[in-house]
Amino acid sequence: MKNRRHAKILDIINTNSVDTQEELLNLLKKEGFSVTQATVSRDIKELRLLKTLSPDGKYRYTSAAKNAFDMKSNFQTLFKSSVNSLDFAENIIVIKTLSGMAQAVCTSFDSMEFEGVLGTIAGDDTIFIACKTKENSKFLVNDLKKLL
Repeated sequence: MKNRRHAKILDIINTNSVDTQEELLNLLKKEGFSVTQATVSRDIKELRLLKTLSPDGKYRYTSAAKNAFDMKSNFQTLFKSSVNSLDFAENIIVIKTLSGMAQAVCTSFDSMEFEGVLGTIAGDDTIFIACKTKENSKFLVNDLKKLL
């Protein structure tokens, strides 16, 4: 059932402009899937869906399973348009985003699999990135600042 639902989610986001979990939930229900918001949220995480900027200026769910160039391009676009500031202290990087965009930026960041990153946590407008070393943090912050 889960595999069928995941396939349907990918089909839905490829054929529709879906910009909220609620919208995805409703489209799944129309397709005969009885799911909760929590299930849709887990599915989005498991499928590594990203919110990317569409030509109409709205953020839409897209699949992170695209090729590496598309993933990098999507990350750069999302990062540039959503991040307000970033800095680090020792091995922790703090990224401030537009309100409501931290989850999308963090998911996109995670898909890039940067070297030296232990893990990430995102809130509404803040992302914490734990790096292995202070040097990893400094190097990564310098690279990310180039995107702004």
